[in-house]
This record gives sequence, structure tokens and C-alpha cells, in this order.
Amino acid sequence: MVIIGGGPGGTQAAIYAARYGATVTLIERDIVGGAAHLLDCVPSKAMIKTGSVVAYQGRNRAMGLRDASPEIDLEAIRERIAGIEAELERSVTAQLKIQGVRVVKGTGKLVGPHEVEITPHEGEVEVVEADIIVLSTGSRPRIPDWAEIDRERVLTTRDAYPPSTMPEHLIVVGSGVTGVEFVHMFSSLGCEVTLVVSRQQVLPQKDPEAAAVLEEEFLSRGVHLLKGARAVALTRNGDEVTVACNDGRVITGSHVLLAIGSVPNSDGLGLEAAGLTVDDWGHVSVDHNCLSEVRHIYVAGDLSGKLPLSSVAAMQGRKIAEHAMGLHKLEHTHIDYDKAASTIFTLPEIAEVGLAEADAFATGRKIRVTKVPFASNPKALINDDPHGFVQIVSDPFTGVVLGGSIVGRHAAELISVIALAVNAGLKVSNIHETLFVHPALAESLAEAAE
Repeated sequence: MVIIGGGPGGTQAAIYAARYGATVTLIERDIVGGAAHLLDCVPSKAMIKTGSVVAYQGRNRAMGLRDASPEIDLEAIRERIAGIEAELERSVTAQLKIQGVRVVKGTGKLVGPHEVEITPHEGEVEVVEADIIVLSTGSRPRIPDWAEIDRERVLTTRDAYPPSTMPEHLIVVGSGVTGVEFVHMFSSLGCEVTLVVSRQQVLPQKDPEAAAVLEEEFLSRGVHLLKGARAVALTRNGDEVTVACNDGRVITGSHVLLAIGSVPNSDGLGLEAAGLTVDDWGHVSVDHNCLSEVRHIYVAGDLSGKLPLSSVAAMQGRKIAEHAMGLHKLEHTHIDYDKAASTIFTLPEIAEVGLAEADAFATGRKIRVTKVPFASNPKALINDDPHGFVQIVSDPFTGVVLGGSIVGRHAAELISVIALAVNAGLKVSNIHETLFVHPALAESLAEAAE
């Protein structure tokens, strides 16, 4: 097996395939563990954590403490993020070596259906033959034609962990998951922030009630929401950057951050040489086994066009290893992407899994929806953070849990209970009859399942 791309999908495929007996070579050009994971996901969450700590300082007086205003140290944040990235890369590399995986720092390119050309950063170019090939090259931030990135005042997401200087007024273009996380991050750190919202609510693909809670939180912090505006041009003049919108409105700030999606890294892979094609977005289509149209070439992660989540890519990698090594003939389940849990790491956090209430109504499916606000939860009151709710969607006839959403503190952890129920086909009674710790936020799960 030869794997091009050492992100969560590639590394998991390598570790499991080697464990099952394959001879594995993994090629990674940047950082073992994945650029999208270790240079996007991890540093963004690290900065969000720093911002959340600052934001919670505002509750000191309610907790019986005198207010303290922490000073932001960009260099310390930068060093902390670099340390986390290095430790995670070291850990993943060690796991690969333990399993006997050959790791090559360099680039890989298909030169035939079974041939991969490896160009290492150091050493000679070689062509290796493989019975199985896995492509897991990830993605990069999308940059529109009207934007020129200078990585100083006009930034992509990867230029902001942290930026070279703290923005006085940051304009965030893009109100999806990534965009709102950056709004939370920088507004928590004390920056003035304007969010350009192309529609009439942030998170247009998410639950309107959850989006409303987040908008209320943003407005309470002084975030400016420019709704119904689509950015179409930007110009930099010295230390100022101006964004023009399609409705004629113009906003000027010190920095602009573009959070308008990603582009799969499918160019330069030599796909044609192996008989592969891409769709209009640059993805390589796969079946339920992550197999491409060339039946010995698998695709994982962002390149596959499935859910762009590190957790999904990692699971794809494991399933690829199982299928490639014949374990699908034993006990093997396919990935159900509709049951993947996800979280938006804002304040409050927004997590969801399974069937959404709006989707059920759109298809006419009968459901039972129960919701419990954290305002009635003792631990939430102890935390002085009663915002948000727990919502469970179930089948009204069988009681089987179909999905759920959580808005509030620690939603990313709490959603795991509902995710387990959804994937295991458990009933609301299974959650309701569970003896949770008291006091704990998880008690609201039992109440919602009542």
C-alpha cells in the first residue's frame, strides 16, 4: 500500500493496514498528521480556548471574584500552538514507526494505475509499485479571484494562528462554521469584529434557533453583523483594508480574514495517469468503501468530497485498511455520514448529530422533539453559564434516538452521549434510565430523554 497524504485519513489507513500485515509507504509533504488538521483544526481550537478563557474572565464578579483583565501575549500563543503541533506530529510519527510504516517527507504523484513517483525533500526520485493506493491529500483555503492575499492584512485561515499583529478591527468574510469560530476567537481576545453575512442569519445551514443564540452572544460582545451582504471586492491602503459588498455597502478595518470554504488538493497528483477523474469541485468520487472508479485506489478525507471533518477522515482511513486487507468479509460496517457528530467551537458551543428537526419536517417524517434549557440545570447555574439547551429527536413510535443538538458549554463532549445512542440504535429510555453524576450538565440529557 502506498499512501499520498499523511493527514488523519492517511495515517489511520497506514497504521491499521500495517497492523493487518500490509507493507506500507506513506508520503507527506508538510506535516505528519495533516496540514488541514494540525495547521487548521488544532491551532484554531487552541486559540479559541485562549479566547474562551479571556471571555470567561468577564464572569469573575458573578463568581465572587474581582475582575482581572489578562494581557494577550501573541508570541506565547504562537509558541503554545507550535508546541501542540510538534507534540501531535511526534506522537503520530511514533505510531507509524511502531507499525513499521515507511514515512517519506516529500511529494507523491501517480504515473500509472499502480505506479507512484516519490520525490523526497532529500534524496533521489523513485517510482514504486503498489497493489493498493490511497489518496488523502486534504484541502487548502479557497481564495476568490477578487482577493489578493498578503498574509499581513489580508489573511486566509492559516495566516491567523495568530496573525503577525493583533487586529484592531477584523472583518471576517464568511458566516459558516469556520467564519463564526474566528469571530468568537478574535472578539473574545478583545478585537473589534465585523462579520459579513451573505444571508439573513449566521450558520445558514444550521438550526435557526441555535444560530439565533449565537447571534445574540455576538451582539452582546459588540460584534457587527452585516447581513444580506456578499463580499465582491477588497482593497488595501496602508494599514487599512476595505471590503465592498454586492449591495453597495462598504466596510473598512485593519485586517480581513477570508473564511469561505476550501479547495481539495487534487491538482498535481497525476490522476489522469491512473484513469481517475474529478468532479466540478475537484473531488474524486468514491463509493461506500471509499473506493474510486479505479478499483484499487481509495480516497479519504477532504479529497473524497464527504464530510470535511478530521474524525470522518480518520474513520475512512480505518475502513479503507479493513476493506483493502479483506476484513470486510468478516465483521465490517460502512460509514454512515448522516450519523457523524460535529461541533462549532464558539461560545456557546453548538453540537449536533443525526437527524435534524428541520430535515424531518422537510421530508414529512414524524418525530418527537424534546428540549431542556440549561437554565434549569444546577451545574450550569454553578458555572454561571445557563445559556443554551439540549434537544433530542426520536421516533415517536419506537423511542429510538434519531438525532439531537446541544447549544452550550461543553457541547462537544455532551453530544457524544447522543451520538452513541444514534449509532447504536438506543432508545430515549436508555438515556433516561442512566444514572448520571450530580451535579453535571449531562443531567439535562436525561431530562430531555424523559
